[in-house]
This record gives sequence, C-alpha cells and structure tokens, in this order.
Amino acid sequence: MNSPVPRSSTESPTTIASPNLTTVLASAPHRLLFFAGVVALLGIMGWWLFDLGAVTFAWSGFPSPTVPGIWLHGMLAQYGMLGPFIFGFLLTVFPRWTGQTALTRRAYVPIFGLIFGGMVVALAGTMLGHLWLLIGFGAMLAGWLVGIWQLLRVLLRAPTRDPWAISILVALTAGAGGLSLFFAFLIGAPATLVVPAIRLGTLAFLLPVFFTVLHRMLPFFSGGVVPGYIVRRPRSSLPILWLLLLGHLVLDAWHLPLLSMAVNILLAIFFLAHWIAWQPWKAWWRGRRGLLSVLYLAYLWLPSAFFLYALAGWVSTNHAVAIQMAALHALTVGFFSSIVVGMVTRVTHGHSGRPLAMGPIPWFTFLAIQAVAIARVLDSLVGAGNLAYTLTAAAWIIAFLPWTLRSAWIYLTPRRDGQPG
Repeated sequence: MNSPVPRSSTESPTTIASPNLTTVLASAPHRLLFFAGVVALLGIMGWWLFDLGAVTFAWSGFPSPTVPGIWLHGMLAQYGMLGPFIFGFLLTVFPRWTGQTALTRRAYVPIFGLIFGGMVVALAGTMLGHLWLLIGFGAMLAGWLVGIWQLLRVLLRAPTRDPWAISILVALTAGAGGLSLFFAFLIGAPATLVVPAIRLGTLAFLLPVFFTVLHRMLPFFSGGVVPGYIVRRPRSSLPILWLLLLGHLVLDAWHLPLLSMAVNILLAIFFLAHWIAWQPWKAWWRGRRGLLSVLYLAYLWLPSAFFLYALAGWVSTNHAVAIQMAALHALTVGFFSSIVVGMVTRVTHGHSGRPLAMGPIPWFTFLAIQAVAIARVLDSLVGAGNLAYTLTAAAWIIAFLPWTLRSAWIYLTPRRDGQPG
C-alpha cells in the first residue's frame, strides 16, 4: 500500500483532488462513446487496411477470418465504428430535445461496455476465430438493445412526441435488425442474410439517422449565426424520406433497375432540395469559424451519391456495378465520414469548454477526407484494383489519425472551463 503523500504547506485544506481518468471519461455519455468511436475508427480501419494488404501483396502470414473480409468490413465499419458515435450523440441530446435531465451513468455506462467491448472482441475475432466473432457481435447487439431501451424511456417520459426522436428510434431499430441478421448468420443461418444486414446498416440505420439529425440541427445552427434566417424543417420530410428509402431497398432487392433509377432520382432531388432550402450560402463563414460550412459541404455528398445510384440504373449491366460502388463510397466515405468530423468536432468542442471552431487538425482531416472520397469514387468508376483500394484505405487512416488522437485526449481530460461533463 502506498503511504499517504503529505499535504503541501501552500495547499488549501479545501482543495479538491483532480478527478481520475475513469471518472473523467464516464462523466458524460458522449465522452465514453465518442472515445469508443475513435478507438474503433483506428482499430477497424487498421484491420481492413491489413486485410486489403494481405490480398494485394499476397502476405501469407496474415490470418484470414472465418467470414469473408468484405462482409466484416461492412458490418464493423457501420455498426462497430459509426454506431458508438451515434449513441454517444443521442444519449446526450435526447434528454435535451425532450426537456429532461441528463441520463445517469447507470443508464449509459453499460451501453458503452457492451458496444465497445463487443467491438473489441469482434475485431479480435477477425484473427482469433469464429467464437470470438460470435461473442463480440452478440455483445454489440445486446448493447444496441439496451441503448434503444434507454432512449425509448426518455421519449416515453416526454410530454410530447418529438418527430425527430421517433425517426431516429425507428432507424436504430432497423440497425438492431441488421445486427440480428448478421448474428443469426454467425450461429448458422443462411449466408443470404448478410447482404440485407449490411444494406440495412447503410440505408435504414445510418442514412436516416444522419439526415434526421441534420434536418433538425442544420437550420437551427444557421439560425444562430445568420440574422433573419428562416428555419425550414418541414414535418413531411421524414415520412417522405422513409418512404423513398423503403422503395430503394425493395426495388434493389427485386432487381428492378429502371424503377430503382426513378426512386434514386427522387432521393437525389429530395436531398438537394433541402440543401437549397437551408440556404447554406448565407451561413458561409459566419461565426463558428467553419463548423457550419463543413456540414453543408459534407451534405453535398448525399445528393451526389443518389445521382450516381440513379445513373447505375440507366447504364448497361457491365458498368452498373462500378457506378453502384462509386455511389456507395460517395455515401460512406464522402458523406458519413465528413459529417462525423464536422458534427463530432462541434459536440466535442462545445462540451469541453473549447471554442466552437474547426481548428487546424479538424480542418486537415476534413479536407483530406474529401480527397480520399474523390479518389475512392474514381477508383470504383475505373476499376482501379486492389492496390488503389489499399492505398486509399491507408490515406483514410492518415487523414483521421491526428483528429482521433486529439479527440481521445480531449475525452480523457477534464473540461477546460471547469464545468461538469
């Protein structure tokens, strides 16, 4: 046992000891789950880089997972990497949106433990064997269900039903469905469940969550910095979004390219119309030093992705797959990654007593991600091959590395302004 350290003669008897690392990290849900997200970001994409490298350079010593790597990449990147960021944000803002007090540690720490622990075990399972994958994805699914339950409890206690919160809970439930399909596959169900699990993650979980949050917050942010700004958030937007996404999923599953093209054109117009209605040019560089601008710039990847999806339904079959892959990476690498940088930076700075500004490291990551996304879309269109894919994966990690390290340090240290949380 360590002997007590004598009090300095200059130290006041009422001095409060600095909180330890665990206390700081668990002081708010966004700290815990954003920390899980940045660790997952480097871990999952690092594994994917080595998996691609093993194919590209024929490394014989790199262990092959029991499940095809491309399937694990789709599941881990969507559910294990982006999932924690989403839960960290929602467990923080749901009580605020509904006028309630913040969640207690007892409510959100188990969610972190299951989702983060499950991600770590599943990642280890890519090299250690099938049982590890099974345990890891099972824990992630359990954490997902606990998270949905806690958010549902917040919504049920609210005096009114928030339409954005309802849309997000529907998307999280779809995500739980995708995880359940993949877990069923891991325990012996047909492999035909895997592609629907991945597509649910992209189009029924991530996309509606991201759009719903932006639909609520982007006009609100703009109204805070633009004098006389008119906030446009039509209540009809969310039902229309869900109807169009359902049409996209069903028509694609039934292999009806012309009808899919029509729905994808409508989705592209839908997303572009919202961008125009929000008048981003009025918010360019006003206050917040770029935090608002990057969200509007990142948003442009969304209509671009669906114009590409529509184009895939018009061209010949030989080119359709390449264009669909380009659309997928415009959506995932371009839109999702860019929004994560902008929104997580905003929340991280706002909840750590820092100025609401991008700063050099977030700017580097955001701009580098734009270059990586463009390269990945072009790679897909021209069929550049494994070497190009491996290089863009490496570039993606290099782009995110300084941002993730800085963010992790912020989550592990107390707020600058001395406030709790």
